[in-house]
Amino acid sequence: MTRIVIMGGGPAGYEAALVAVQHGADVTVVERDGMGGACVIDDCVPSKTLIASAGVRVELRRADELGVQVDRHDAPVDLPSVNARVKSLALAQSADVRARLERDGIRIVRGTARFLATTTGAAHVIEAVTAEGSKDEGREELPADVVLVATGATPRVLDDARPDGERILTWRQLYDLKELPEHLIVVGSGVTGAEFCSAYVEMGSEVTLISSRDRVMPGEDADAATVLQDVFVDRGVHMYAQARARSVQRTDDGVVVTLADGRTVTGSHALMTVGSIPNTADIGLAEVGVETDGGGFVPVDRVSRTSVPGVYAAGDCTGLLMLASVAAMQGRIAMWHALGEGVAPIKLKTVAAAVFTRPEIATVGISQQAIDAGEVPARTIMLPLATNPRAKMQGLRRGFVKLFCRPATGVIIGGVIVAPVASELILPIAMAVQNGLTVEDLAHTFSVYPSLSGSITEAGRQLMRHGDLD
Repeated sequence: MTRIVIMGGGPAGYEAALVAVQHGADVTVVERDGMGGACVIDDCVPSKTLIASAGVRVELRRADELGVQVDRHDAPVDLPSVNARVKSLALAQSADVRARLERDGIRIVRGTARFLATTTGAAHVIEAVTAEGSKDEGREELPADVVLVATGATPRVLDDARPDGERILTWRQLYDLKELPEHLIVVGSGVTGAEFCSAYVEMGSEVTLISSRDRVMPGEDADAATVLQDVFVDRGVHMYAQARARSVQRTDDGVVVTLADGRTVTGSHALMTVGSIPNTADIGLAEVGVETDGGGFVPVDRVSRTSVPGVYAAGDCTGLLMLASVAAMQGRIAMWHALGEGVAPIKLKTVAAAVFTRPEIATVGISQQAIDAGEVPARTIMLPLATNPRAKMQGLRRGFVKLFCRPATGVIIGGVIVAPVASELILPIAMAVQNGLTVEDLAHTFSVYPSLSGSITEAGRQLMRHGDLD
């Protein structure tokens, strides 16, 4: 029986554990904070739960237009109740993950793990230092034939902007706030910054967004980012573009952010969203020869192997794509490969991703930037959501469906959706990209009328027509 030790119980770790035990391995997962890891306890699950609460007020914006008389000021946000629900759901999800693993016979050790230089017959030895008060309290050595490093990442902290958990915050500390920030300054305009900016301005906070680039979400589709930036401006977000925060200091009643050009921005709270660093320090990687890059991430190949035989890595600690879905797939692939099962290497060009702002942004496959740069030949179509019958019924004016296909064959290679439920609508395009479907396949698929998804099949029909003309 293959002995497998998994360092970390997030999506990469617990999905890997489920695969491994299904194939007859003896599996131990060492997790410090609770099953589900930071994704479930502190990051993805809590943030999306908070965003769901904010979304209720987004819907109220269109009420008057739809004939429903609602005063948004009579719908105040009770932040302690919102945060209590956030934490409750996170803990419940963590408990569900733990119960599933234990039901399948996977051993879970609550604590921290690190590599030991092996002097025994085992390929690797992991030292587990168990948490105080746990049933396994103490120190234990776990021999392993295969190890999966799935230790995740932690919010990056700047020396001149150290979080205190009260006024200067990381996104993991927001859920302890007792009242809605009067004026939240969000430092960083990537996905995390944009999501919390969207949520808090909808809940009634004054919000300032500081971006070191010329627009919000510089790494995302430019057309989508433009739509979102227009939404932010309309909703009263103060934007500081091409402005780098030099320091954040706490004052008697708030915070002051000093920019690199000497300007200052004052507010009640500051949220730091300036990236993440991998949790790879002090876990013994150097002792066993596992290589890391300059940022501390663990390089892996397309089946999750590290530089050391028998040691795999998956999830945020690899820096591949910091998405729960990618972490889970990396973990599964690692176990299939380690246990001798046939496995297809991970294909990042088929990964669907979403930004949970309002409206949402979802993408899959080849990007518009790659097409515009001449890296990938493609035909494209972009249909404004405002022309969709269902969108008109719902009072939706902003957003679009964009589709990319190969010029000669019509094979779908990517797409972008900006809509209230883009994270759900992207699935048919993702399935098309994954399975090599053509615009003709999409055009001949029935969609419900009226529906937002009808714009996806319409995009296929228009690309098919354009192809006939070429």
